[in-house]
Amino acid sequence: MNKAVQGFLLASTTALMWGVLPVFLKFLLSALDAYTVTAVRFVFAFGFVSVGVVFCRDVPRLKQAKPIVWYLLVLSTLFLLLNYVTNVIALEYISPATVQLILQLAPFILLVGGVVFYKEHFSAWQMFGAVLLLVGLLLFFNQRIPVILSSSLESIEGVFIVVLSATAWALYALAQKRLLIAFTSRQLTFLIYLIGAVLLTPLSTFSSLQNLSYWQWWVLLFCCVNTIVGYGAFTRAMHIWEASKVSAIVAVAPVFTYFANKLAIVIAPDVYFDAEMDLLAYFGAGMIILGAIIASIGKRHGA
Repeated sequence: MNKAVQGFLLASTTALMWGVLPVFLKFLLSALDAYTVTAVRFVFAFGFVSVGVVFCRDVPRLKQAKPIVWYLLVLSTLFLLLNYVTNVIALEYISPATVQLILQLAPFILLVGGVVFYKEHFSAWQMFGAVLLLVGLLLFFNQRIPVILSSSLESIEGVFIVVLSATAWALYALAQKRLLIAFTSRQLTFLIYLIGAVLLTPLSTFSSLQNLSYWQWWVLLFCCVNTIVGYGAFTRAMHIWEASKVSAIVAVAPVFTYFANKLAIVIAPDVYFDAEMDLLAYFGAGMIILGAIIASIGKRHGA
């Protein structure tokens, strides 16, 4: 199997994992709070990554980086924690499909941040993709905001929470670019999960785990495995395939969220609900995904 096929399959795996994740997370909200869910995922991921770090003798050393880099590491972890936690909290206010779609703001914010902080070139194609994404958002929310405001199932607070989540992820990604100069990707993952688990533990209520039903335990396990598989596939895909192509594939994650939510409504109609959208909103959603894809591809081909 050549690298192009491997890269496509890995990126598709990431899109699938990240796409269905909000649907599974929502199923846990009746028994666990956002902090506890995230803490369990971080502890699980830390345990998994620790095995690889020890086996490969790649344990990070205190003198490996300057103090300012360690401070940046803690700050970037806080941004990632904010992203994880707010992602779950938002599911209490709006549908998983809407959450995943608004998260497409993250790559746009990352593009702008790359220009501002790292003086990266913003190509004409990236600009076109960014404009397409923003216009798509306007079309999408032109219909969705009034519906959300009048809905008994959704609340406008969820929209602002997801925007905060997308911004936090972009800031984490910007910081990660600097951190990868001092640490290997394995070391960085190990440290982030360690710091995240330590910071979240005091805020979590692990005793609530005993309230989980049989199926909720399986869903929680899937969410933990999803953390490893999703990010693992993404990291590997970025290593063997062009970053622009990986990003373009991952941008279709909202499509998986949409269909997963449709299936979830059939299985558990008392837990899930369908976002009320008209034709214009669907058109806007398509523009958001297409804009994210073009912005990603433009990074490679832009002059």
